[in-house]
Amino acid sequence: MDFSLPPELMDLQRRTRTFIRDKIIPLESDRRQTRHGPTEEFRRELVALGREAGLLAPHVSPEYGGLGLDHVGKAIAFEESGYSLLGPVAMHIFAPDEGNMHLLEAVATREQKERWLAPLASGAIRSCFCMTEPAPGAGSDPSAINTTAVKDGNHWLISGTKWFITGADGAAFAIIMARGEDGAATMFLADMDQPGIEIVRTMESLDQAFAGGHAVVKFDGLRVPASDVLGEPGKGFRYAQVRLAPARLTHCMRWLGAARRAHDIATAYARERETFGAKLVNHEGVGFMLADNEIDIRMSRLAIWHTAWLLDQGARGTTESSIAKVVCSEAIWRVVDRCVQVLGGQGVTGETLVERLFREVRAFRIYDGPSEVHRWSLAQRIARQGANW
Repeated sequence: MDFSLPPELMDLQRRTRTFIRDKIIPLESDRRQTRHGPTEEFRRELVALGREAGLLAPHVSPEYGGLGLDHVGKAIAFEESGYSLLGPVAMHIFAPDEGNMHLLEAVATREQKERWLAPLASGAIRSCFCMTEPAPGAGSDPSAINTTAVKDGNHWLISGTKWFITGADGAAFAIIMARGEDGAATMFLADMDQPGIEIVRTMESLDQAFAGGHAVVKFDGLRVPASDVLGEPGKGFRYAQVRLAPARLTHCMRWLGAARRAHDIATAYARERETFGAKLVNHEGVGFMLADNEIDIRMSRLAIWHTAWLLDQGARGTTESSIAKVVCSEAIWRVVDRCVQVLGGQGVTGETLVERLFREVRAFRIYDGPSEVHRWSLAQRIARQGANW
């Protein structure tokens, strides 16, 4: 593997870094950030800046206004975007929209792409992905889906409850996973403003960066025409992997940028703050924490780039993305946690961005599969195939 960046990716890195520094970071104190993400007005302003910079939805094909980046290209641009919590919003590469765009490009019909992907890729609308359910329904185990889809002539009737649905409040459409009468899962596309869909409530959570927050959504006899089935009936679990494996990796990319931001803040403080006759950075306890941060950041980047390279070579990447998810989510958490410690009192208040980053990255160890579930999956594979498969 050649880890040197070609000139076009070095230019992309430079442009993205400059955009985040000059256009986005100055907006971080905007009061239109709420407990459930930026307001729609603020989101649209941010998206306009991303479009003006030529960086909007860079993972989408040029046909729909993107740059058509491969996974390695995304690793570069997405990490730089994550240096500000507003960066992925401005570049329209935050979850769940980023993963939904990828899935629609891979699976949707031409008509579905024109109806839903085109406006989504342009940033004109948002979307949500409805899979997770309250117990005993689907969580980390998607095969436990309880939401039902019953065939009714040329339509399907969908009923059930989903929760932790990111971005549902304000989304224009949803991708819904439901179980058919044969027990197989199917994905459906549905506009959110129609009868049979109710946003029951918005859930309070540690993280606050995702537009629309996280919601409980109820489907009560939602009527979906057969033309709005995404892909083929009964192949929902297969399509879920098409979406989820790359989405795990893009989370790693974005949050690595956030970890770098926390590390830079803590490092700048440690180099200026004097205590017990020396700069804080020169005290071994602090210096070692910052050194460990550098190790975790660089090892995370290697894990991301390696997995991105494999995906670009055509690998399914399910196992590799699970490994990267565990490595990066836990390393990024350690980085930000150390930064809180280095900053002391400032680390647990709003005096710096680190307190906010601490809350945001904690959830990353849970969504898109908790570390324990990925480890269990890897252990099952080892049991079947032995080590070093």
